[in-house]
Amino acid sequence: MNWKAVAAAAAMAGIAAGSVTAADGTHDSRIALMKQIGGSAGALAAIAKGTKPYDAEAVKTALTTIATTAKVFPDQFKPGSDMNDPEVSPKVWENMDDFKARAAKLSTDAETALAQLPADAAAVGATVNTLGANCGGCHKAYRIKE
Repeated sequence: MNWKAVAAAAAMAGIAAGSVTAADGTHDSRIALMKQIGGSAGALAAIAKGTKPYDAEAVKTALTTIATTAKVFPDQFKPGSDMNDPEVSPKVWENMDDFKARAAKLSTDAETALAQLPADAAAVGATVNTLGANCGGCHKAYRIKE
């Protein structure tokens, strides 16, 4: 049995379920989606740093998770959703078009990397730098650190 394929299928099922069950606009749902992105970014970073061996299936799974989750993340910030979230700046709702554009760029950049699958740790590192810049820019603009 191809365990990598089974693991990838299970991860994709988890992504789909997580996206559906975490669509209520609460602090917990937002954190759940960010953990999916963060976990995937961490998996890519481990490959880039050489602490984990290059694994094309793991790279595909991580990039797919980031692309898929980034697409649905802005849905967690509808008018009337949890605007008292202590980690979210009110600027999200004030600048919703920019917020959505940033999420779309992260998703598109992950999809582009997926289409041109990084073939080694160095290429994964370049991808991590690109995706990380997207994440950092959005966090700087819209996240409040406690």
